[in-house]
Amino acid sequence: MDESDRTIVILGKTGVGKSSVANTIFGEEVFNINDTANSETSTCQAEARFVNGRSITLIDTPGFFDTNTPAEGLKSEIIRCIIECALGPHAFLILLKVEKFTEQEQAVIRTIDEYFSEEVFKYATVLFTHGDQLKKGQTVEEFFHQNQHASDLLKKCGGRCHVIDNKYWKNKNNEQEDDRSNPFQVKELLKTIDEMVKANKGSCYTNEMLQAVEEEIQQEVEELIRQSSGTLTRAEVREQAKDRVFNRLTIKLAGIATGVLLGALFGATKMVGKVLLALALGGAPAAAAAAVRGAVDVAVEAVKGGVAGYNASKGAATAREAAERTAKHFKDRMHR
Repeated sequence: MDESDRTIVILGKTGVGKSSVANTIFGEEVFNINDTANSETSTCQAEARFVNGRSITLIDTPGFFDTNTPAEGLKSEIIRCIIECALGPHAFLILLKVEKFTEQEQAVIRTIDEYFSEEVFKYATVLFTHGDQLKKGQTVEEFFHQNQHASDLLKKCGGRCHVIDNKYWKNKNNEQEDDRSNPFQVKELLKTIDEMVKANKGSCYTNEMLQAVEEEIQQEVEELIRQSSGTLTRAEVREQAKDRVFNRLTIKLAGIATGVLLGALFGATKMVGKVLLALALGGAPAAAAAAVRGAVDVAVEAVKGGVAGYNASKGAATAREAAERTAKHFKDRMHR
């Protein structure tokens, strides 16, 4: 990959305009968009185009709290996103609307932290959409500092933020670019990302999870090369390898999720028994102590269940089979 190439992951809640932003950066309609309240993007999509003379890969993600995608479907798409990011993205764009910063926006930030870790903010820039909602003469920084949570996010991201408007700032008539035109803002955004990459000494964001996924992809690439007749390009082989890894991780996810659920249920049963016993013997203080110990039991059993689910799912051909194998493991355990 050329040092000037950039891989950028776009994150944000449903309806914030992620696909539209991707199209605005590329200057063409590449990603599907939808003007309704429902999310158009239900699957992770990666596309590459040349922008200002260098290759930019944009990874569009399903909206957090997507109105169309069930929780399990969203988890599988997070896996797809992780696979697309396995080589390591240079930057994350955290999209927010120019509107009140609510609990839902805070939840999105917590979810990003949960999936990618606190380290992600070193590689992140906040991008506001619907810039026409700014008051006359108001800068996005001024808007940002009206809310403490938004201000805290800006600090986490090293003060990096931009504003864009996918609808009204098109600058179709080749007018002089100003701070309220998308071409100007895209240039400034890419300049900020370049400066951020330089500050990060050219490194891409990664963690143990992404590294492990990339190792699996590379193993599949080598296996496919051995099996193929040499008619596929390296890029085509990698796409097939990513599909294989996605299918395998989705199967494992089903087993682990079932195991965690059943493990937690086992733990909850123990907790109830302990609390009832404590109430009978000593009243509220003892009951509280038992509840704390019971909560630890739940966490431990959930982790044990996840490990058991992972092991039980090995060799399963489908996610359903993985879940069924895990359930059978716990059923057999109950009858011992």
